[in-house]
Amino acid sequence: MLGTGILKGLAQTALNLVGTFRKPAERLVTVQYPEQKITLKENFRTIPFLVYDGDDPEKGLRCTACKICEKECPPQCILIEPLRDANGKLAKHPKVFDVDLAICMNCGICAEVCPFDSIKMDSVYEITADDRFAGLIHHKEQLSKSNEYYHSIKPTEATEVDGRLAEEQRKADESAKAKAAKAAAAAKAPAMKPAAAPTPESPAP
Repeated sequence: MLGTGILKGLAQTALNLVGTFRKPAERLVTVQYPEQKITLKENFRTIPFLVYDGDDPEKGLRCTACKICEKECPPQCILIEPLRDANGKLAKHPKVFDVDLAICMNCGICAEVCPFDSIKMDSVYEITADDRFAGLIHHKEQLSKSNEYYHSIKPTEATEVDGRLAEEQRKADESAKAKAAKAAAAAKAPAMKPAAAPTPESPAP
């Protein structure tokens, strides 16, 4: 019948109108932003951030500057420069870790490919800058956030990551102890003395 859809839409509008007076908490969907904010779901994601353990954002950073996320990033918005010591040897720590938010597509591939669970997707969506070029490039200091913050926005995921990292650390510790015990046992074992060479028999008179 012609016009059925319009009638259904008007009926739903009338129900919502009446419902706002009877059950306002259920029917009112408008949020007075920014005074009020909706609680975001755990799988909501925006820009990446770096996780660090402990109280020191620099020493506790999980990132090892392996550059896997930089290589796998589709829009190539990540720039990493590894830290080197006085001898020029890689220190497995990022000296520079920049993310250009102007071209980041919030895909989360960087977090998926990270083998150290050091880069995760944030839930912050209020990102502004007075400079649309340099102002939208976030550096390591801005990207570094504590593991406690990670738990506050994604508790289920963060708990699973902590459990996996703890299990990996436990296995590494057990392997190191086994190697140390084996080396200690080998050091305590008495050295085998070489057998004396047979002396030639003296010729018969």
